[in-house]
Amino acid sequence: MSMSYEPATHFTELRSELLELPRTECLILLRRTHFGRLAVSRGEGAPIVRPLNYVFDPRSQSVVFRTAEGTKLHGLLRAKEAAFEIDGIEPGGHTGWSVVVTGVAEEVTIPSEIRRLDKLGLEVWAPGPRSHWLRVRARTVSGRRIVAVAEQRDPRLDHKLIQAEA
Repeated sequence: MSMSYEPATHFTELRSELLELPRTECLILLRRTHFGRLAVSRGEGAPIVRPLNYVFDPRSQSVVFRTAEGTKLHGLLRAKEAAFEIDGIEPGGHTGWSVVVTGVAEEVTIPSEIRRLDKLGLEVWAPGPRSHWLRVRARTVSGRRIVAVAEQRDPRLDHKLIQAEA
């Protein structure tokens, strides 16, 4: 009795898939990350986009940061609306995620609220005084994740498919 041996012809192929993140997962990512980008409309022309350090305040559902006098502060106070984005990537796996917050932007001026926010541990990397506390209240929060999905493929089936189409 003779047995024939056929080598394994299946292989794993990776493809990517885009998933919408639920708000709860977006809020977890906002609490874990401390660097993002603020986008503010100037009324006409392209919006101003600036990188900044922040903390997420669960109590007010807000992205909180400090800034100095300047374009960012004046643009925010004039626009009253802003968008904020964070992301993370895994270059080797071609995967990543992004979270976008949009909402009302406001300066925090009440001393007791500033003391409470100060306890959240915001670390400002930029040099110079940053005496203005601002927040963007998370009216809308959306997120997406690119994930890698493994698929078992049999190349013999590809060959048969090509023959059938010919």
